[in-house]
Amino acid sequence: MTNAPTKAFRIAAVAALMIGVASYLIGLFNAYMQLNEKGYYLTVMLLGLFAVVSLQKTIRDKMAGIEVTRAYFIACGVATVAAIALLMVGLYNAELALSEKGFFGMAFVLSMFAAITVQKNVRDCAEVKSESVTTQSTTSQAATFVPEAE
Repeated sequence: MTNAPTKAFRIAAVAALMIGVASYLIGLFNAYMQLNEKGYYLTVMLLGLFAVVSLQKTIRDKMAGIEVTRAYFIACGVATVAAIALLMVGLYNAELALSEKGFFGMAFVLSMFAAITVQKNVRDCAEVKSESVTTQSTTSQAATFVPEAE
């Protein structure tokens, strides 16, 4: 039996995701960079969000006994590591103040963590919902059983 995450936790996870992504994008918009640099950082963020959600989903699928190909699992891991590495290399070489680099790094990490948490919450809620539907249908079938008169 899976426990459903509380409503407060689900709201906090979505809020963290929105704050992280919004902070990153606002910082990117206000940064003194060329447009191609801004595009690079935006692409890294999108890659990172997709990679961590996909990696978390494949891990949960494996835990649930759903078959996941080894190639896809490795691709998710490589994409996650690549997104983090690309951000680190980009920030290392960027002509930004150290505080700006830290800001982008922290907003990125917050967004990645929150994306994983939101995806986990969605999955947990779906499992609880499907378990309750299964339980309700089993209970209603048992309640409607009427033995035939002889």
